[in-house]
Amino acid sequence: MMQLAIATGVTALATGLFLAPLSVELDNQAMHRALSIAQTTAAEPRLDNALESSRPTRHGPVQRAAERIRNATGAEYVVIMNRQGVRWSHTDPDEIGRRVSTDPSRALSGHEVMEIDDGTLGRSARGKVPLRNDSREIIGAVSVGIAYESVHERLLSTVPQLLAYAGGALAVGALAAYLVARRLQRRTHDLAFSDISALLSEREAMLHGIREGFLALDNNGRIRLLNDEAQRLLDLPPEVAGEMADAALPPGRTADVLAGRVSGTDLLTVSGPRVLVVNRMPTDDGGAVVTLRDRTELERLGRELDSTRGLIDALRAQDHEHANQLHTLLGLLELGLHEEAGSFITHAVGAHRATAEQVTERIHDPLVASLLVGKATMATERGASLTISSSTHLPDRLIDPHSLVTVLGNLVDNALDATVAVPDAQLEVQLHADGRTAVARVSDNGPGVPTAHRASVFTEGWTTKEPPPHGQRGIGLALVRRLAERYGGITMVGDRPGGGAVFTVTLPDALSDELPEGRPAAASRAAATDGPRDNDNVANAFPDEATGANQ
Repeated sequence: MMQLAIATGVTALATGLFLAPLSVELDNQAMHRALSIAQTTAAEPRLDNALESSRPTRHGPVQRAAERIRNATGAEYVVIMNRQGVRWSHTDPDEIGRRVSTDPSRALSGHEVMEIDDGTLGRSARGKVPLRNDSREIIGAVSVGIAYESVHERLLSTVPQLLAYAGGALAVGALAAYLVARRLQRRTHDLAFSDISALLSEREAMLHGIREGFLALDNNGRIRLLNDEAQRLLDLPPEVAGEMADAALPPGRTADVLAGRVSGTDLLTVSGPRVLVVNRMPTDDGGAVVTLRDRTELERLGRELDSTRGLIDALRAQDHEHANQLHTLLGLLELGLHEEAGSFITHAVGAHRATAEQVTERIHDPLVASLLVGKATMATERGASLTISSSTHLPDRLIDPHSLVTVLGNLVDNALDATVAVPDAQLEVQLHADGRTAVARVSDNGPGVPTAHRASVFTEGWTTKEPPPHGQRGIGLALVRRLAERYGGITMVGDRPGGGAVFTVTLPDALSDELPEGRPAAASRAAATDGPRDNDNVANAFPDEATGANQ
């Protein structure tokens, strides 16, 4: 109905705009016709002599000539006057000899006049011309009128035809409006405008209220829509809508997944410090809808669970070991072998103390030292040997120790997983400072990393291991790479002499120039030298930093 009303209004407006200039055109035509008749009359032979030599009478020669011309042309009147404006001819004989009712001065002064005016015969279109004698002197004027009713009748006669055209145009417009309305109803599922507006408001509230990231891409890969959660997870500004996804995101797996270069369901990616689960679903128009879920907290909880399980297994093994040692000590005491019992206790305690002292002598940061002491205990319980390289030296000047703890925890756990099937598993950790740059290197005697896979080993989601019960693998080494990139450093993997792999991570500007306040080196070295029980407590104090292999 709205479209039909618009079509009707446009048709009426177009009709009115056509009629207005048509009326003016008909007036001009009538005035030009009257002027032409007046010019023809003024050029009539001997009319000037008749005007000068006769009197204004009903049956004079001027009246007869004027009536003959009027009847021949269909004019309403043909009036011939002298220079004083006295009529020599008129349609009404009684008006002959009287002065004309309109001003003839312009015609008597030599000008031709066209006008619409009212006279004794009513409203008419007039043409006035001067009447000259053979000497070209003005002796009078000729005024011819065309009845304005005839002009009005011509205008009215065109209205039915014009309305017929307008009606045809209106019918076409109504049909087009009906077809458009039907198409809109099908496309909008017969929803009214108010329903569509309500749905749009509900959609906006839902998209910006849900705790799941949402992006809509067109068929060219441009971002059409994204909600607040997607902006937060991908660290994108609101004005990114309309840009290409590849241009808005840094190069990497996340950009590849959003662009469709990597396919699959529940794909894991790393965006900054966050672990995301991404699903990309194509749409009918060639675009795609992308959903993002934050798995960072879940991954952290899963790693804490893995760490707790590992510590429980280690404590269970230590419980058996301590029980056996206590039974042995009890037997030595009951047999009265007191010296042998003392030597046995010294040997058992010294093995743990030697490991702690070996770490704290070379690594002065308490967090990193505690991590490696705990990892050494876990490695021992898993049948592996974790040693600290003799070239290791790390001063207590780390700006952010947690970053290095995360890097070492992931590298050591990855090495332990790689050597799980090796009979004599050996791991070596080397840490050293080169100015303000910290370099971490972890090597193992496992199967190593094939050359073809070295470019992919630090990619999110890439792994050769079975997924754990709580989720997917392929995150740990990706986090190591992202953390190194945040410092402007690099991550590398190579071959270990004799077989195995060597992972190297460089963290520029990771150390400060001065020792942190309240962190003396002596306290760092003393933190892990109080025996095996203290080592276990330190390892348990940092379960999150000490875990997180390439899962």
